[in-house]
Amino acid sequence: MEAEHEPPRLPGATRYAGTRYGRIAYTDTDPSGSAAAPPLLFVHGNSSSRKVFHAQLADDFGGRRLLALDLPGHGESDDATDPGAAYTQRGYAAAIVEFLGTLGIDRAVVVGWSLGGHIGLELIPLFPGLAGLVVTGTPPVNRDTLMEGFRPGLAYAGAEDLTPAQAAEFAGQIAFSPPPAWVVDDVVRTDGRARRLMFESFSAGRDSDQKALVEKSPVPLAIIDGRDDPFVDHGYVASLPYAALWRGTPTVLEGRRHAAFLEDPVRYDDLLRAFLRDHGL
Repeated sequence: MEAEHEPPRLPGATRYAGTRYGRIAYTDTDPSGSAAAPPLLFVHGNSSSRKVFHAQLADDFGGRRLLALDLPGHGESDDATDPGAAYTQRGYAAAIVEFLGTLGIDRAVVVGWSLGGHIGLELIPLFPGLAGLVVTGTPPVNRDTLMEGFRPGLAYAGAEDLTPAQAAEFAGQIAFSPPPAWVVDDVVRTDGRARRLMFESFSAGRDSDQKALVEKSPVPLAIIDGRDDPFVDHGYVASLPYAALWRGTPTVLEGRRHAAFLEDPVRYDDLLRAFLRDHGL
């Protein structure tokens, strides 16, 4: 783990891609796109940034192209020019489709954490080139099952304004406690409207029925969660029928919380490589 007060180093220089909602900042380990395998695209969670995937971006996935972006309103990306349209799960997914198009990528495997996993689920009907999907901290829910998939404790997830103490508490909930300063900084930097509008849209059922998506979608899906995730109800996640769930059951890492990939990158990355191998990706 990096020093607490030092932001993680990411490979290469920050790059930017224009979208209808503003510039998106991203990291690309193979800008030439020379690797034959579909790239891995890492999508972070609410009030975070691509820095949370620093260990994955530094790992060896067989020379595969690795990409991680900052969602609109997060990290080094611009605040959205149209917040009402951009700051929803479906809006973020549309921005990612546009982002991939600017890079000439028509096939990819998406790894999404928390909100990023919900965005990945939204990509199923939007991005025909979705070759595989890995989600962490992301119960597939719809409007009727929202309170079944999540445990109580999401008070700050939809709050537009956070005090410094609340930002630090939220950072500790989504990562680990005490949170590194850079995780808190990511929470503070996030456009507060992104939290409020995303949560309002999600709660109102204006995004896709993600429970129905996983029941029907043939896209290979892996669920890798931390046993001690304070937000996810594992019983609900395990109870759902899935059309294409890797190994037929969610994978749960003992002793890990909401950001299992950040807490235990070695084990997480091994599982990610196994998923890719098992599906010929």
